[in-house]
Amino acid sequence: MKSIEHKRSREVEAWIRNELAEQKKRYATIVAEQEALSPKRDKWIAEFLERIQTRGTHVHFDQMRKVRPEEIPVKPKRKFKVVF
Repeated sequence: MKSIEHKRSREVEAWIRNELAEQKKRYATIVAEQEALSPKRDKWIAEFLERIQTRGTHVHFDQMRKVRPEEIPVKPKRKFKVVF
């Protein structure tokens, strides 16, 4: 399939470059915030896993079931990844 040929003006090219630079800057800020939040996130996950093993999790309406330790997934060796 042949694409439609088109030319962008210099103003449009400059706008695209500026937008790209701003988006990269915003993304870097978001990644830095997520990195800083990592220790808290690890604590939240540990508390959650403990809570579902002691209190349990809802199965249906008011029925709760405790999660056995062997049902808990093993923490991966890689870094925690947040998808936007």
